[in-house]
Amino acid sequence: MNNLNDGMIGNLPKNINKEVPTPKSDAKFITKLVKHSGEVVGYELSNGEKISKEEGIALAKQGEIQGVAVATREGEEYLRSLPDETEGNNLSSLPVISD
Repeated sequence: MNNLNDGMIGNLPKNINKEVPTPKSDAKFITKLVKHSGEVVGYELSNGEKISKEEGIALAKQGEIQGVAVATREGEEYLRSLPDETEGNNLSSLPVISD
């Protein structure tokens, strides 16, 4: 962990999360990533529903998906896991299904 006051947490910018929505009490979890040619194009939710990446971002902003924040990279929004000291539920650790 980088403890210097240089705008970084480890190798990530402190302001990487654009939005950290408050999940509703019945919010779903992301259980699988949907990938096409190695790129995340969607998600499978805890209720079995498959949604696009864009739908996932919109639902997360509405509090319908828990455990994620909306971040921006090169002007494009994406979902990222909220840190909770459990690596097994990080998006990068979830099972992948092909589109």
